[in-house]
Amino acid sequence: MAPPPLSSSVLLLFHIALLLLVHYSAQVGGSCSSARDCGTGLYCGSCPAAGRTNPSCIRNLAIQPTSIVKGLPFNRYSWLVTHNSFSILGEPSRTGVERVTFYNQEDSVTNQLRNGVRGLMLDMYDLNDDVWLCHSLQGQCYNFTAFVPAVETLKEVEAFLSENPSEIVTIFIEDYVRSPMGLSNVFNAADLMKYWYPISEMPTNGKDWPSVTDMVAKNHRLLVFTSDASKEASEGIAYQWSYLLENESGDPGIVPGSCPNRKESRPLNSRSASLFMQNYFPTMPVQNEACKENSGLLQIARACYAAAGNRIPNFIAVNFYMQWWWCF
Repeated sequence: MAPPPLSSSVLLLFHIALLLLVHYSAQVGGSCSSARDCGTGLYCGSCPAAGRTNPSCIRNLAIQPTSIVKGLPFNRYSWLVTHNSFSILGEPSRTGVERVTFYNQEDSVTNQLRNGVRGLMLDMYDLNDDVWLCHSLQGQCYNFTAFVPAVETLKEVEAFLSENPSEIVTIFIEDYVRSPMGLSNVFNAADLMKYWYPISEMPTNGKDWPSVTDMVAKNHRLLVFTSDASKEASEGIAYQWSYLLENESGDPGIVPGSCPNRKESRPLNSRSASLFMQNYFPTMPVQNEACKENSGLLQIARACYAAAGNRIPNFIAVNFYMQWWWCF
């Protein structure tokens, strides 16, 4: 007799575990005092906020879903996304003044990509006659909230795509750039247009995307979405909520048992878009609390799965991605 089928909730948890969990080895979870006590690719960490004070060996390398099942449409997979990917703890100021802002990640964009992140959330603003990655104060980028010129981070993406010819990266731009053709100029300067997925080939009305295999074969390995609807006509950059459903970000998106849609997004159970982003991060990031906060992911994932009509998220956006081992 065949075993009974797994419930949809079990399948969801298994799917997300494959995305976010580490590759286990005998040393993962073992006690340590420094990274030297751990195997290759592991680091030594603890989570005092959750009562786990004894350091143990941890690996934060996301498993690529295409390594498990090949040949599916792009929208049948889940990808790890870093929220405010550029907002890196310890990143020195590039403007000559001390930075006064908050941080969302603890690793370079290059390392994020090497460790399995496949989506980047980047906030872009006009600053100093250029486009910068920046946090805002009352909607404005200042030299004390700025991080780096956008082209530098985009060149890191180009280097990764060049070195990894079978990988696909998605960029989500929170777009405050008003300079004419500002975004197009920085993507051209970073030599990324050769990987560009054209709007003319993006599926509409909830249809499946091409298979990952086909996207790689065509070298359509960079998806870029903007929050500014006007850029679709003026610069050929896809308006995010024409192609993607999304739950609320920040504190409203991490309320247990709840998964409201973001106001710009259509309802999560709509079938008019075939991609679904699940945000899971608080409004104000605190690195020392991240490992504890992240433990609620699976509960919210169940709520979002139900709210989206039993749809598994294609993108899961997080703060401090290196802290996600603790949610399992």
